[in-house]
Amino acid sequence: MSDALRGGLFGLLGFALFALADATIKFLGSTYSPVQIVAFAGLFTLPLIGLLWLRQPVSLRPVHPWLMAIRTVALIGNGLLVTYAFTVLPLAQAYAIFFTLPLMLTVMAWPLLGDRFDVVGVVAVVVGLVGVIVALSPGHLTFGIGHSAAVGGVVLAAVHYLIVRKTGGVEANVPMLLYPVLGQTLSAFLLLPGRYVAMPLADLSFILGMTLAGFLGTLSMIAAYRLAPPVIVAPTQYSQIAWAALFGALFFDEPMAAHTALGMALIAVAGFMVVWQSNRTALP
Repeated sequence: MSDALRGGLFGLLGFALFALADATIKFLGSTYSPVQIVAFAGLFTLPLIGLLWLRQPVSLRPVHPWLMAIRTVALIGNGLLVTYAFTVLPLAQAYAIFFTLPLMLTVMAWPLLGDRFDVVGVVAVVVGLVGVIVALSPGHLTFGIGHSAAVGGVVLAAVHYLIVRKTGGVEANVPMLLYPVLGQTLSAFLLLPGRYVAMPLADLSFILGMTLAGFLGTLSMIAAYRLAPPVIVAPTQYSQIAWAALFGALFFDEPMAAHTALGMALIAVAGFMVVWQSNRTALP
């Protein structure tokens, strides 16, 4: 099996695990506040990061402290907003917005990093916006706070990825994981008083399973990008269209409408265009 194929398979596995974690968030969101979900997910994630550090000890001092601080703040907001969005929106609608991340990166990289904004990038952004409009079908949908939270989550995720790109991969994996998760956990516990609901062991096990799925998904994506180029790995994100349709129909009585599927397909096409163009311009 070639490295490219293995990388693609790791990408598919990673996004399947992320979809499982997202569905668990939605399930728990019917009982618990997003703040409580983030707090306990972070509490379970920190020991996993500790085990990762014990396996391969590295300095926990950031190479770029200020950029790490900005990235941590962005991911604190991202964690809370994305969790809230998944608890209140149908899975397909949430994914339709989250799939615009490559397009948001294209738009933000132009003024912040000086990236060239070429014809392919412009067309991709336009196609992606049309896809969002088709998927959400504004004529049949009231744009609410959940949709605003999803958009905010995408913007903050873009800030995170732009900082990762700017630092050039000089930060080790453990501090890159540690500080955002630590920040999310502390912030969520500070916001938790007045929102806490006692959790039975069964629901704590769901939180643990969600945490493991997210953590293993992250490791799968790291392995994927080490084995294969972004033009192969990045599009595997759109496999979540199938997971959104499956989980939404099976567990949440949310069958995917035809216009939603069409819109998500258009967004996927736009994402493919961005990844293809990025890979082409990166080649010597």
